[in-house]
Amino acid sequence: MSTKPQVLLVGDQTDAPWHPLEPAQRQLESILGQEYELVGTEDYESFAKLGQENQLEAYRFCLSYTDCWNRSLTREQTAGILRYVAGGGGLLVIHNGVSLHNNYELLQVIGAKFTGHPPYQSLTYSASIADHPLLEGVESFTVDEEPYMFEFDLFTKKTVFLEYEYEGRKYPAAWESTYGLGKVVYLQPGHHAPSFEPVSYRRLVLNSARYVAERV
Repeated sequence: MSTKPQVLLVGDQTDAPWHPLEPAQRQLESILGQEYELVGTEDYESFAKLGQENQLEAYRFCLSYTDCWNRSLTREQTAGILRYVAGGGGLLVIHNGVSLHNNYELLQVIGAKFTGHPPYQSLTYSASIADHPLLEGVESFTVDEEPYMFEFDLFTKKTVFLEYEYEGRKYPAAWESTYGLGKVVYLQPGHHAPSFEPVSYRRLVLNSARYVAERV
């Protein structure tokens, strides 16, 4: 029996229009598996259950890789995430996991709304803040990726620590914030399995997991 802290990983496999869970889960397990046990599921009712008091002890943090662009969570599922994070649970959102923004309450938790992206292409990612703790051991890296763009929620305080360059301009690629007693991190790379291969990005995923797993 594993003694590692469990992490709830929610995504879509049978109904994933763009980003199936399984390839990403394999990569995330290879990155995080030494420290955490990932519990992957397509069952969105797992979000509703996060609102129960014992879930703070059951899961060290929640990892969203949802691909739910064309549907919204139920009120109960939304409330479960809100209670979990506000109560001190961590939330790590990767790439398409921002699709939770269909619920305005979760848009505020994540801090931004996806507005679209130019074509898949080679992107270079670099620090936007020198010496940010989440960038420890992370150098600039280049990977083929979807250049997601966002509209930020003005009421959510956040710190953007990673950017990518597109047509001579810099765009936000990762940020961290808090919600109640919980910590939230969004990482933009993650379109498919190769997105997780750069050594620096693997380190960033691990740094982010450790950060949101820490309880205030």
